[in-house]
Amino acid sequence: MTNITRVIIENVANIIIGKQSSIELILVALLAEGHVLIEDVPGLGKTLMAKSLARSMGGIFKRVQFTPDLLPGDITGFNVYDQQTNAFRFQPGPLMTNVLLADEINRTIPRTQSALLEAMEERQVTVDGQTIELPRPFLVLATQNPIELEGTFPLPEAQLDRFVLKIRLGYPNHAEEVAILERFQRQDPYEALSAVSTPEQILSKQKARRGVRVSAPIREYISSLVQATRTHDAFRYGASPRGSIVLMRAAQALALLRGRDFVLPDDIKYLAEPVLAHRLILSEEERIRGEKPERFLSEIIGRLPVPAPTGATSG
Repeated sequence: MTNITRVIIENVANIIIGKQSSIELILVALLAEGHVLIEDVPGLGKTLMAKSLARSMGGIFKRVQFTPDLLPGDITGFNVYDQQTNAFRFQPGPLMTNVLLADEINRTIPRTQSALLEAMEERQVTVDGQTIELPRPFLVLATQNPIELEGTFPLPEAQLDRFVLKIRLGYPNHAEEVAILERFQRQDPYEALSAVSTPEQILSKQKARRGVRVSAPIREYISSLVQATRTHDAFRYGASPRGSIVLMRAAQALALLRGRDFVLPDDIKYLAEPVLAHRLILSEEERIRGEKPERFLSEIIGRLPVPAPTGATSG
């Protein structure tokens, strides 16, 4: 039986060269019914990646450039008076989509950030007391530029916690950049990209993800890992119980992507950094030293006892 999510990854990888692991992580978030924060410099293909993903899954793509004057209604939609019918009708905002690229989310005011994050969490918007369901599946790829900080409104830690994953694409290496130049020399390869899935197939995969087995030793391993972030001297605050749940769901999604119906310890170790690092708040001393949460998270993973892998026990 064809693993449709692997087909999507390969389809997007035909456009986005050298970023297969990043594409896979975005599919992990999609199957885990979550969202992704991408922190990277401009020009690395974030928009093209989001467009390619939406087209590959047969969904709708929309992009919003976040600016200081963007208001909540600009993304949620608003009611307008229709003179022909003498009634108000809802004018949908860009949130009515399957894949939304929220570009430079840290450049808009907290009120608009909160409207987006509420929609991400609730999968709905409320306009003038009317609740409107968002399309399914629904994935937000939010970006923030780490180098131009003037005039930005950084996401508070409580809002960062709403993202399943935080990733960085990074620059292509020499061979990858040469391949990019060759591929884009004559035409934009995105124009020839076709759908290899449907939104309904993605919804089916999301449902299948919930059935991926997580054994008792794996649950213990996740809890021990998260508990260790709360007692480590380098962290002022460790990961919340939401972090534990999200790590488990992401591991289920990764297992499904890789053709398994059970989670392995290696799934947890692979996902720990992108799932947990942005949820950890360093102590003031470590921040002054210029340390990053990833270093201490890696230390915790290195010393934590790993349960023996098993696919037979569901716990």
